[in-house]
Amino acid sequence: MQKRIYLPFATAPWRLKMGLKPLELCDWIEIDQEFKEYLDRKTTLLQHHYADVVASLPQSHAGQHAVLEELLNYLPQQFPTHFQRQGNRIYNFVTGQVWEIDAFADRPLDLAGRLVQEDLCLMQPGPVGYVLTAGSVCFPAYWSLSEKLGHPLTHIHHPVPGYADRLACSVDRVFDRLRIDAPCYRLNWSIVNTPELCLIRPSTATPAPVPSLTVENAGTQLWIRVERQTLRRFAIADTILFTIRTYLYPMTIVEQQPTLAQALLTALQQMPAAMQHYKNFSAIQPVLMPYLRRIVAMIAH
Repeated sequence: MQKRIYLPFATAPWRLKMGLKPLELCDWIEIDQEFKEYLDRKTTLLQHHYADVVASLPQSHAGQHAVLEELLNYLPQQFPTHFQRQGNRIYNFVTGQVWEIDAFADRPLDLAGRLVQEDLCLMQPGPVGYVLTAGSVCFPAYWSLSEKLGHPLTHIHHPVPGYADRLACSVDRVFDRLRIDAPCYRLNWSIVNTPELCLIRPSTATPAPVPSLTVENAGTQLWIRVERQTLRRFAIADTILFTIRTYLYPMTIVEQQPTLAQALLTALQQMPAAMQHYKNFSAIQPVLMPYLRRIVAMIAH
């Protein structure tokens, strides 16, 4: 299946908002031609950095089982050329992997994460809102699962400028009111200077400068990183599954479609300085802005 193109800045002005849209269950999980590449990267991370990418709290166990069972039914049905389930085994025809389901009885979300390109986070009600109780997160964007596990949404999003004042209440309401039969999704985007999917970094650290970045090479040295995030409620243990599917597009995509350069330039100009700093744009902005302006100027001529 062809890789989908999600560029949210191209269709709407930048605003700090959830931007939720209804999700058809047939589109819940996405698979494309990079499926094996993503799963191979997950396998490497799980082999060498397991504690960094998989973690859970005891109260999440029933919810983890519910999510895994749903995927074990959903994937062979939606993607029969990729998956087949036979008794206690799930076969991945693309990677050649065969998983014994019972071998993951004490960590169901681990197996669930090994089957899809998405990262998976379980949220459950706590004393002060929904809490992250389990995760299989191989492809974080400059955060670490260990820092967020066991914390409520307000703590998880504390670094996001404006979240507490402008988004916290509406996010809490969405989680409280999310229906089992009404999943939804949203898009989030950033710009990075690496095609690496796994960007684990403590929240207190800052990215290194990019001295090699120039206006001439920005198209090949920068990537637009988009997260397609879905929310789906499960009845068991009042669990909400938050999936994160990471897409990477080379910045050259805006050279191939110059109107995108104008849209991205406008979005960056609309974005408050605090948000630009949070998204780590400060190191690349002195090069990125003139790069985009040069493409826009080419359109005018």
